[in-house]
Amino acid sequence: MNRILEVPPEKLTPEQTTIFNQLVAGRGRILGPYKVWIHSPTIASGMEQIGTYLNKRGSLSSREVEIGILVIARHWNADYVRQAHIREGKKVGLSQEIIDTLLTGSEPNLTDPHERGVYDFATALVSGAKLSDAKFGEIEEALGRDGIAEVLVLLGYYTSVALAMKIHEVPIPQPT
Repeated sequence: MNRILEVPPEKLTPEQTTIFNQLVAGRGRILGPYKVWIHSPTIASGMEQIGTYLNKRGSLSSREVEIGILVIARHWNADYVRQAHIREGKKVGLSQEIIDTLLTGSEPNLTDPHERGVYDFATALVSGAKLSDAKFGEIEEALGRDGIAEVLVLLGYYTSVALAMKIHEVPIPQPT
């Protein structure tokens, strides 16, 4: 059962209406997680800024973003995020082999040092491993401090998306 409580536009508070209008203007519609976050307009606004930055203006490439998201989808066994980002991963050029490998928890063949850095950092973080100074140095060399900050926030943002979709039992997007 889908547990999302959608608030009809006429029942939104003035603050919710402002955020609702910003979301519709920027995305054309209200995406699933924002239907959860709109109940706390400040959260919805902040998450919109973070999500837009990570997906459109950050230092990480679209492929790197999708690698991080697929690591999170696997970690949380998040069907909604998994299915949505299999599709997005393909759109940005990840091969089916890399996608499958990320989703099974095996090590993908990533030759780009930035993509490898995102993968190594994300998998270390979700596994709870303590990075050695040498490994942190390798990741810092590949991603820079801005990339490290963005991967941390990317993982947190998509953890919130994954958990919101799971707890609200949002229907899984159909595969394409």
